[in-house]
Amino acid sequence: MAALVYFKKESEQPGSIRYSFGADPAEMDRQLSLNTATRSSEPVDGEADHLFLKASRKINSLYEERGSWPERGMSAS
Repeated sequence: MAALVYFKKESEQPGSIRYSFGADPAEMDRQLSLNTATRSSEPVDGEADHLFLKASRKINSLYEERGSWPERGMSAS
């Protein structure tokens, strides 16, 4: 069974970025906060589940590849 997660940058401030994410691009109702200095992230709702981990890892992976934080994206496995 495939696992999908979509994400979109919602806001950016010095030192942090907030992304919305979810299994459906039309309903990305969860958010994660990412510390740009440490590249660590936390789910805003406190639920560090598989969907959150998948979004966080993909965001960091794209940053590693491109050298800039992605505006949006998705991960499938």
